[in-house]
Amino acid sequence: MSGKILVGLLATVLLRTAIPAEAQQTGKMFRIGYLDVSTVAGSAVLVDALRQELSKLGWVEGKNIAIEYRFAEQKPMRLPELAADLVRLKVDVLVATGGGPALAAKEVSTTIPIVVTAASDLVASGLVASLARPGDNVTGLSALTPELDTKRLEVLKDAIPKLGRVGFLRSAQINTTTPFELQDLRAAATALKLKLEDIETETDAKGIENAFQTAKQKQIGGIMTAASRYFLAEKKRIVELANQNRLPAIYHQKEYVDQGGLMSYGVDYIDLYRRTAVYVDKILKGAKPSDLPVQQATKFEFVINLKAAKQIGLTLSPEFLARANQVIK
Repeated sequence: MSGKILVGLLATVLLRTAIPAEAQQTGKMFRIGYLDVSTVAGSAVLVDALRQELSKLGWVEGKNIAIEYRFAEQKPMRLPELAADLVRLKVDVLVATGGGPALAAKEVSTTIPIVVTAASDLVASGLVASLARPGDNVTGLSALTPELDTKRLEVLKDAIPKLGRVGFLRSAQINTTTPFELQDLRAAATALKLKLEDIETETDAKGIENAFQTAKQKQIGGIMTAASRYFLAEKKRIVELANQNRLPAIYHQKEYVDQGGLMSYGVDYIDLYRRTAVYVDKILKGAKPSDLPVQQATKFEFVINLKAAKQIGLTLSPEFLARANQVIK
């Protein structure tokens, strides 16, 4: 047998084995629903991570899966109709990008498997019975939001030891920061001898600008953003306004630092979306959501942008910089 023929046969075998067993046997095109409260542009990096991981697992759009994307474009009131639309399409599994989309999806279907990419607390929101035994049709990943909000506050205080007043920028949209999260954050602020100013804002450009005007009026010395997907579409403007006002800010996602923000501390959302793909893969191969425990975030990122620090006139100690996973110079 010639070398060329052997290589060709091996390539054919590898191609066939890359496609999941059920898809091979039935030739079925599986349909995945994707429900997101944010915008197409705001979610692009995360969607790409999900698609890449699905591809590694043998699922390729147009070959054995079709993904039906639905973006609420920052309008949470649209989530129920978009979720219902995906249910009408009879998707095999529905990916929900947080508590709001997941609640909307569960409201219209108790049978279609729902995988949540990153939620604050799936148990407290009533989406699952427990982390170990989710029950019903929902499982997914937890972003540990309350714990990380407190940690971000500590990091901001460490960066600026003389800091006295912090603005907590959070979305005025429904299904975002809970009263319990705010209560925990206020307690942490008190322990750190900080005054926490709750700045609730609409998440369009005008709302963000008004929020920074409020921060200026309240003489705030630092800003932290809530871990809300509603801010993703305006992350560039948020970063610009923080830098223009020379306000040290800590964000919940590295993507803000990529836009020129000062620093971020939080879960690796790219990792969460890749792990979401793994759960989608398991479900398409026959697993039930009730048998897949809710997983918590395990990878965290602390990123500092020295260019931004210089721009706002902030000097960070070598000890503080040494704690970062990445320092952008």
